[in-house]
Amino acid sequence: MQTQRKSRDEIMHSIAELIVRYRFVIMLLFIAAAIYCGLSLGRVKVSSELTIFLPETTETRRGLHIMEDSFITYASEDVMVANVTLDKAQELADAIADFPMVSGVSFDSTPAHYAHASARLSVSFRGVEDDPRVIEEQAHIREFLEPYDTYIYAVTWQSFFAQLAREMVWVVLIAVLVIVAILLFTSRSYFEVVIFILVFSFAAVLNMGTNFWLGEISTITNSVAVILQLALAIDYAIIFSHRYQDEALVHDSAREALIEALAKSILEISSSSLTTISGLLALMLMQFRLGYDLGMVLAKGIVCSLLTVFLLMPGLILLFPKAIRRTAHKTLIPDIRPWGRFLTRSGYCFVWLFLLLIPAAIWCSGHTVYAFSDSAVTELVYSESREAMHRISDTFDDSTPVALIVPAEDFEKEKAVLREVEALPEIRSATGLANIDIDGTHTLTDRFTPRMLAELLDISPEEATLMFQAYGVQHEEYQSIFGSAETYEVPLVDMILFLFDLTDRGVVSLDNDTQERLDELRDSLTMGLDQLRGENWNRMLFTAAVPVEGEESAALVEKIRSIAEKQYGEGSVLVVGDITSARDLRESYTGDSRLISFLTIAFVYMILLFTFRSVIGSAILVFVIQGSIWINFSFPYLHGSVPSFVTSMIVSAIQMGATIDYAIVLMNRYLLLRETLPKKEAMALAVNQAFPTVLTSGSIMTIAGLLIAYRVSDIYVGHIGLAVGRGAFCSVVLVLTVLPQLLVLCDGLIRKTTLHIDLSGGEDA
Repeated sequence: MQTQRKSRDEIMHSIAELIVRYRFVIMLLFIAAAIYCGLSLGRVKVSSELTIFLPETTETRRGLHIMEDSFITYASEDVMVANVTLDKAQELADAIADFPMVSGVSFDSTPAHYAHASARLSVSFRGVEDDPRVIEEQAHIREFLEPYDTYIYAVTWQSFFAQLAREMVWVVLIAVLVIVAILLFTSRSYFEVVIFILVFSFAAVLNMGTNFWLGEISTITNSVAVILQLALAIDYAIIFSHRYQDEALVHDSAREALIEALAKSILEISSSSLTTISGLLALMLMQFRLGYDLGMVLAKGIVCSLLTVFLLMPGLILLFPKAIRRTAHKTLIPDIRPWGRFLTRSGYCFVWLFLLLIPAAIWCSGHTVYAFSDSAVTELVYSESREAMHRISDTFDDSTPVALIVPAEDFEKEKAVLREVEALPEIRSATGLANIDIDGTHTLTDRFTPRMLAELLDISPEEATLMFQAYGVQHEEYQSIFGSAETYEVPLVDMILFLFDLTDRGVVSLDNDTQERLDELRDSLTMGLDQLRGENWNRMLFTAAVPVEGEESAALVEKIRSIAEKQYGEGSVLVVGDITSARDLRESYTGDSRLISFLTIAFVYMILLFTFRSVIGSAILVFVIQGSIWINFSFPYLHGSVPSFVTSMIVSAIQMGATIDYAIVLMNRYLLLRETLPKKEAMALAVNQAFPTVLTSGSIMTIAGLLIAYRVSDIYVGHIGLAVGRGAFCSVVLVLTVLPQLLVLCDGLIRKTTLHIDLSGGEDA
């Protein structure tokens, strides 16, 4: 085994010599890579829709694919005007309806639109949400309603992204200042903090700039990746820097010290990163692809951080060895050996308290309620848009949109579905091509004869007959020529579209009055067709008086599906909306949460077993950190808050993978000291030696998470930040209280269950 270790050390030493020898070439390559990645930042595609990360087989995902390809969804917003009379509200609705880019305003005296002296105006626009004209019109509406007590809720991703970007810039700036202060406190040299910042800046740019290779990432990943990368990976630079300063005390030249430090650090830092990467790999195996998205970006960030520490940092250190030496200072971290002695002499009080607390934590964390829709998540930071959403939902009856996608086959089937669904007590409105009224008698999809069209458009029967014959020829339906033209029927919507084409090409000329009526119809018909008719699919839109989540909502979806399948056949229709999205997300979460917990624990335990070779020792470390996870996710239950479901899945893996390092540091120190010292004395010294690393890493992760939580208005990002910060703090507390006593208490078991073999194949140590 000594021969193998010597061979391994020689290999590491050779690698370190190569890195130091070619440091200038490496630095130039890093500069070139940073420039490339910096220019690539604008190419990263970001999506705010969680549903795009659902498995492709889910109904919601399949439906969204069809809607994206087949239909256009125009912008809309909900406007609540408080302390207003019904007549005044109607006057405001009529005025807004006349705005050029407004296609319509829904308002009536029902509780869905007028309640408690407040009006709800549902405004639809003549363009998509990122249309500059729509954005400008929304600003005009705000300006018009400024004299009134107004709340406006609109999903405009452009403004959302801009606000989130501004917030994250401030979060990163504040985090950097706080982290610099922590590093100055825990560092051995003031100038090494400058090197830390340079190293991390390169690592962050490399990671962010290569995100465009992944195609599209979520706003959650895009927002938290940089600061979590900093919190997870700053340790690597600290470990290497401190190792270099230790070697500088015993070597004559900075170069020799650096080579020795690098040779010893590569394996140490790589081993430390394995538990973090294992947690991220577990995330990537989630069925819900947000886990893959965040896990991939953060794992890539860890690799970028490792590369910058191993390859770039040595060159930076050799550029400024004098500055590092001149700014060296005594450590400002207090000696906490008295605390270590207290832990070993206090009768294992923290262990018994922990064992009493864990069952309650398991119960509370298991009963924490998670939200699967935006509206149900508890806000941590005030947001004007979220405030408006809650005001509207608290004032008026539930109004949840549902889309039904059916094959573009038969308008009679569609009419039957619309009629039956509209009759359901939960349905407020039903819109489809087959129930759009034309003249109080006919709908847009009714089959018209030439005489019926002549009466509708006030043209001669002969002109109408010629139009029908031309339509029949174009569509290879020759009844209009060789059969009875008077009984030839065509859906009105198709005939009007054909007429639009004829007038645009100048084939048909209509009188001014008829042409004017046709032009008025064109805009509304085009918008209706864009939203409701596709090449292979048609869409029907319903408004339901049910909440997004709940048994009542799920039952309504099944009623709508059953009605549609009676006409179109089983499995041939799709129901899509916030209700089905919440249902699919819940089903995905149920399987993923168990899978991620199991895989994370399994991966981490195997790494610990390989590292320490102790069955019980490794289990103790995992148990303590898992305990901190249970405690962490008890807080939402105790506070009565509702986090998003993504918080639990993502943070539990990150917390286990990242904060287990704190426990590993303490265990390493204890086992080394235990070789020559009694267990209690060894633990007292181990706590003192591990404290600087645990304090630095834990405080950075805690502060970074809390900054995200209370400075970012996005509900998903905020709750992830809060859980990360709170989880890191819980882990630090348990590692510095429970774990030392537990290791001393189980010292005999740990030693008895340690495998005295070389797992790499060598002989007995």
